[in-house]
Amino acid sequence: MMRALWSASSGMQAQQLNMDITSNNLANVNTAGFKKSRAEFKDLLYETLQRPDSPELLPGAAAPVGIQVGHGVRPSATGRDFTEGNLQLTSNTFDVAIEGAGFFMVERPDGNLAFTRDGSFKVSLDGTDRNLVTSEGYYVLSGDESYITIPEEYTDISISSDGLITGQDEDGTIEELGQIGIVKFLNPQGLLAIGNNLFEATEASGEYVPMEDVSDPGYGTLLQGFLEMSNVQVVEEMVNLIIAQRAYEVNTKAVQASDEMLAQANNLRR
Repeated sequence: MMRALWSASSGMQAQQLNMDITSNNLANVNTAGFKKSRAEFKDLLYETLQRPDSPELLPGAAAPVGIQVGHGVRPSATGRDFTEGNLQLTSNTFDVAIEGAGFFMVERPDGNLAFTRDGSFKVSLDGTDRNLVTSEGYYVLSGDESYITIPEEYTDISISSDGLITGQDEDGTIEELGQIGIVKFLNPQGLLAIGNNLFEATEASGEYVPMEDVSDPGYGTLLQGFLEMSNVQVVEEMVNLIIAQRAYEVNTKAVQASDEMLAQANNLRR
């Protein structure tokens, strides 16, 4: 009965984590570039009361089916779903969406690199330069990790499908101003979420691979004037909440039943 208590308590903790992750998904349903997560679980160790053995090894004494009792469940991972979200038309010049699997590359205040799917960029005045930045003021980088400068005298800014930024000067000449870098990872599931719609590379994700050939389909293409919204499906998450709540309730019933059985056993001993 004590074993049942611990198994049921591990189930309650697992469903609490499931609720936490699902609630976070719902909270970010309108967050641009957000990728939903899901909880993954594994069963715990088993206590073997009787091994299943082959009759050839133990003639006359072998059990074709063993007896094993589990000790509950444990969280094994929080997988992230990097499928594309819906594209929303904003018509803003520096809003850019990636139609594909790539990431934008930005520089954090500490000089380290971070990666994002949120393309709601702005132009920030830094001294005499006007640089392309995120909403938090982090520099958006090109493929060679250089800043992207948008001079004030240029108008009719255009961003091509491969990230090339062009503008028209005072004489009406179209000139190249920079190129937004697009990178990818061999294992995006290994990226570490650090908040502010940013991810950090880890040993599990591998180093980023910059786009060198615009025809490479593994990176995707850019769409100016659009934003990629969250890939959270509200109905799906609501169903997950109900399932987690019911599973939590069942585990609480198991705790109550085990406690009552333990109390009755103690009364019989008196």
